[in-house]
Amino acid sequence: MLSKDTLLSILSIPDVRLCVENAFKKGVHIYMVGGTLRDLLLGLEIKDVDLVVESSVEKFLEYVESLNKKGRLLRRFYTFKFETSYDPVEHIDIAIARKETYPKPGALPIVEPGTIEEDLYRRDFTINALAIPVYPDGKTGNIIDPLGGLKDLSNRVIRVLHNRSFIDDPTRIFRAVRFSIRLGFSIDSDTERLMKEAIENGALRTVGIARIRKEIELCKKEERAGEIFQSLKALGISLSEFTGPEN
Repeated sequence: MLSKDTLLSILSIPDVRLCVENAFKKGVHIYMVGGTLRDLLLGLEIKDVDLVVESSVEKFLEYVESLNKKGRLLRRFYTFKFETSYDPVEHIDIAIARKETYPKPGALPIVEPGTIEEDLYRRDFTINALAIPVYPDGKTGNIIDPLGGLKDLSNRVIRVLHNRSFIDDPTRIFRAVRFSIRLGFSIDSDTERLMKEAIENGALRTVGIARIRKEIELCKKEERAGEIFQSLKALGISLSEFTGPEN
């Protein structure tokens, strides 16, 4: 269950409060989403706060400028990330609510503004497809859960949203294993089947090697990295194929 005190402690962080207050000043809805909400529900420490605003591109850029923060703005994906120094939170990630289409397997998606529901439908796993509206007074709305993420969170299951998930973005294979080991969750049987089929059909070779290497580096940073790499090997992934020098 989501502790109101824990949620309030995150919303009371000055930089988070600034993000929420400025969103309302700009007339846009703002939500806490994804891994932040997942980890809050699990009672885990929050280091990154993920926020999504429903707005046009123009309003999103105005909103980011209003924060007056030095950070990294990626206009292609409508995201903004900046550092914060309020322990234990290290970063705040803000994105426009968006929908995605994949021009070909393994390619980076084409992004355009969308609704919060469309944003949740584009995500990797049901446990990350959760959002909660937040308000300047520290109050929140009800959790938005269109894909059964709360049930999977309760059952401690990693599940993809659709059958093409690992074809569209094969790096999700690494994330599925990483989340499974880190959180102590099982991988849904259909999801595991789709992972194996994608690997056998060469899905990882459709992705730029830099993206694969980034996922490998993230795996190395995990406390149980050894178990993660054992699981990847058991799935038939040869890491040496991706860790040699670039051509």
